[in-house]
Amino acid sequence: MRDQTVITTDVPARLERLPFSRFHLLIIVALGITWILDGLEVTIVGSLTGALSQHRTGLGLSNEEIGLAASAYLVGAVLGALFFGHLTDQLGRKRLFTITVGVYLVATIATGFSWNFLSFALFRALTGAGIGGEYSAINSAIQEFMPARYRGRVDLYVNGSYWVGAALGAVGAIVVLDPALLPPWLGWRLAFIIGGVLALLIITLRAFVPESPRWLMTHGRPDEAERVVSGIEARIARSNPQAGADREAAPVRLSPYTGTNILDLVRALFVHYPRRTLLGITLMATQAFCYNAIFFTYGSILKTFYRVPADAIGWFMLPFAAGNFLGPLLLGHLFDTRGRKAMIGATYALSGVLMVFTGLLFAFAHLSAPLQTALWTVNFFFASAGASAAYLTVGESFPLEVRARTIAVFYAFGTGIGGVAAPALFGALIDKGEPIELLWGYALGGGLMLFAALVEAILGVSAERRALEDVAPPLSRLA
Repeated sequence: MRDQTVITTDVPARLERLPFSRFHLLIIVALGITWILDGLEVTIVGSLTGALSQHRTGLGLSNEEIGLAASAYLVGAVLGALFFGHLTDQLGRKRLFTITVGVYLVATIATGFSWNFLSFALFRALTGAGIGGEYSAINSAIQEFMPARYRGRVDLYVNGSYWVGAALGAVGAIVVLDPALLPPWLGWRLAFIIGGVLALLIITLRAFVPESPRWLMTHGRPDEAERVVSGIEARIARSNPQAGADREAAPVRLSPYTGTNILDLVRALFVHYPRRTLLGITLMATQAFCYNAIFFTYGSILKTFYRVPADAIGWFMLPFAAGNFLGPLLLGHLFDTRGRKAMIGATYALSGVLMVFTGLLFAFAHLSAPLQTALWTVNFFFASAGASAAYLTVGESFPLEVRARTIAVFYAFGTGIGGVAAPALFGALIDKGEPIELLWGYALGGGLMLFAALVEAILGVSAERRALEDVAPPLSRLA
């Protein structure tokens, strides 16, 4: 819905001309910590596999039930992304990234009080709902605050911080599973409560983050958008008086967008940008399949095929986390300089080849637990950068008014198709006890990544160093 008022604003151009500052660092820390939480949640379950399977001190879960609980987490994330993504475009970024972290806080603490498989799966689903909602609110807000010349690398750094959470989950599991420190029945429960403590700190930090000025300007609130941008400029000018003075702040003309018409989303996806829609679905689904197949079940593989003790699984997760974090950190700037198409295609293709190669070595018993972990670390050095860029692509390639909903739709579709099925499938393959069975799963995952690289080469969007309004003009923009 739009009214007849015309708004002329230079908010986007003023945001683009800002230098990187402590304000942008606040945005990264306060909002980007979502990925740390998600990494914590995913890795801690893999690291706690042995403890959860114990009948006397755990919940007596089988490998298949652990896989199903992982799928429940992802189902919750899908539903949460869709529900909260709609509200993010309707009510604003700031309101929703407060609500979603609150949902996560309650649900992850409740997981620590699970009493059987059904309660565990339910609380995991609710935890996933909070994290899924976070993806829509946080991705849209971060991209709308960051100048174009930094947007690619910042988005990759933030998404890569997932693996800081993964490392925390692995180390936390090692600590809480040490019987010299905590009784076995208590340790795994406290592991989930760690996330709730982090969420309390996040809520405090986010109190200092304003609403997205870009969202305000398109929703008929230009005066508020002006106040937010002026406040940011004043904060930066105190340490850098010449900030942005050399760049022109060209205005745009808008007709305020005051509704949440689902037809606008449908038109954006299937009428205005059908090629980008196909690209986003492909990138999200393929990386979700590969990631969730490996990381939700690697603890079970270590236990079943390599006889790694439950309290040592966390050590094998740490190299994974390091490789996945270093990929976006070291390659991120290339997505802004060499370009999105070249870097996304290359990282997806390298990951696909390495996944098939590792699967072959595993199937024919040429690997040990440390060597397989080393190969996965190299593989996901590239895969992590590519997967992070998939979130970047679906966020920056569609109009501002439907940005959170498009992120939610792609995340939901990609995770639903590629992510939910993968842990259950690999859990069932592990339970068969034959390495050759897993080869087919690894071959499928690698083939999907190679297919995504081809799609990126054909349909990729050259969005590097371009303002969001140039990559995808707002629906409310006037000529």
